[in-house]
Amino acid sequence: MRKGKTIQTIKAELQQVISIEDLVRHPDFQDERKGVQQAFLQRQRQLEKIALQQQKYRDMCQFETEILNAHPEALVCGVDEVGRGPLAGPVVASAVILQPGHDFVGINDSKQLSATQRTLLNTLLKNQVCAWAVGIATPEEIDEHNIYAATQIAMYRAIENLSVTPTHYLIDAMKLDQLTAPQQAIIKGDAKSVSIAAASIIAKVYRDDLMAEYAQRYPGYDFAQNVGYGTQRHLDGLKRYGVTPIHRKSFEPIKSIVSKF
Repeated sequence: MRKGKTIQTIKAELQQVISIEDLVRHPDFQDERKGVQQAFLQRQRQLEKIALQQQKYRDMCQFETEILNAHPEALVCGVDEVGRGPLAGPVVASAVILQPGHDFVGINDSKQLSATQRTLLNTLLKNQVCAWAVGIATPEEIDEHNIYAATQIAMYRAIENLSVTPTHYLIDAMKLDQLTAPQQAIIKGDAKSVSIAAASIIAKVYRDDLMAEYAQRYPGYDFAQNVGYGTQRHLDGLKRYGVTPIHRKSFEPIKSIVSKF
């Protein structure tokens, strides 16, 4: 221990250490004070968590890396949707092309992130990706075509809205027959591909914000909280106020309610 060095000073120094190897080599590693040992243990756990996140990020880049290794100039587009299951509101898709050297460690399927994490990542992505866009299929289109076909419509619109044309597509559990460029459908792709995860986040935040706006227009259904899903408060609103223009009339119980009239 270096004479006069405080525990707070050591803690501050440890925040600059970026590997467990360097942590062990730190000159105060043998300091026997309990506060110092706790500081080293805490930093070790932080570094282990960071290492796991970095490894997960590398794993989530595997599909993109394979394409770019074979086609270095490729523009890989991740495509995902949100809102298949709700009783109200549109289905929203997003298409995202990441920049080379991207670093969004901690990104994941949007459903696995908190609202705060999604909002932060949504802003970072929009500012730092090569291109992004969203596409929407309305409740009327969902009723006319069915939810699967409407999801495809939303995805095509998102792709068409991009400012650049992708050369390869990674799509969450969906095949888009009208695309001419190579595509790969990945089951649970929003947890396996960083591009699809990015699209998932942008689509989720966009749709959540839209449903919050609908909550102001159609009070009584709790749209800001349930984003159109069939929660008890939503179902109570249906019983009390009836069906709104944004409800999907081919979905139960809305279908049965509408049939009565």
